[in-house]
Amino acid sequence: MATSLLALLDDIASLLDDVAVLSKVAAKKTVGVLGDDLALNAQQVSGVHADRELPVVWAVCKGSFRNKLVLVPLALVLVTLVPWAVTPLMVIAGVYLAYEGVEKLAHAQHHPAHAHVVDVDHTAHAADLAAQAPEHESSRIRGAIRTDFILSAEIIVLSLGTVRESPWPVQAAVLSAIAVAMTVGVYGVVALIVKLDDLGLYWSQRTGTTPLRALQRRAGVGILALAPRLMQAISLLGMVAMFLVSGGILAHGIPAIEHGIDHISAMAGWAAPVVALGADALVGLVAGVLALGIALAAKRLSH
Repeated sequence: MATSLLALLDDIASLLDDVAVLSKVAAKKTVGVLGDDLALNAQQVSGVHADRELPVVWAVCKGSFRNKLVLVPLALVLVTLVPWAVTPLMVIAGVYLAYEGVEKLAHAQHHPAHAHVVDVDHTAHAADLAAQAPEHESSRIRGAIRTDFILSAEIIVLSLGTVRESPWPVQAAVLSAIAVAMTVGVYGVVALIVKLDDLGLYWSQRTGTTPLRALQRRAGVGILALAPRLMQAISLLGMVAMFLVSGGILAHGIPAIEHGIDHISAMAGWAAPVVALGADALVGLVAGVLALGIALAAKRLSH
């Protein structure tokens, strides 16, 4: 009896260890989506009345959980019934991720002054609409949940590639852990971002002559100066990560590309890791440019 119990505990410990390791690997693979996820969701909330920001974030967060309650079982069914489809889906997700990165880059080139900053007049107008019409807020929430569904599908598909050779319990545990961690993490950070300016304003207006009050006022002014640039930094880092991750996905999914990168890296000596990252980014950029070109050509042909 004792031996059986110890064997069961050992199996559970081994399973948890596998889940932890694979969850870390899956999290690294999805980092490119997270920057985009953070930027898009924070932008969705911008323009909402200050009193409604956190309720809107919470509503979208609940919608994101519902999305993943659909996507995780679908992914498990997919890897069980048609495991051969995982690699093509990963390649498609990688191409789409690269396409999004190039599209963001093209938009930034054409609109450098407004690429990552929401126009003040537009924000004020959106805030008025949100305050006057509850249906406007509902529309924003529905749009954000639709966007989340696409990004969540990318996260689940990319995570699926990490666990497709693992036992079913590990697959289910890793995908569930990634789904919960990413949702809580993303919307927790979004909530902090949208309230950061309120914190800065509150601290900057603190009265008193004590060193603590003076420090709070200086910190508040600093936060107010930082807040408008924070989204720009998140979006930029997310775009870079999108190319790195999409290129890595395509390299793993297409053996010829992977062998080419390995060959180039082997000749780089001590700089091999840097060269490999650069090659991944280049593959992602090229794939994104080709995908955008095909999308634009198809759009012209359809008109």
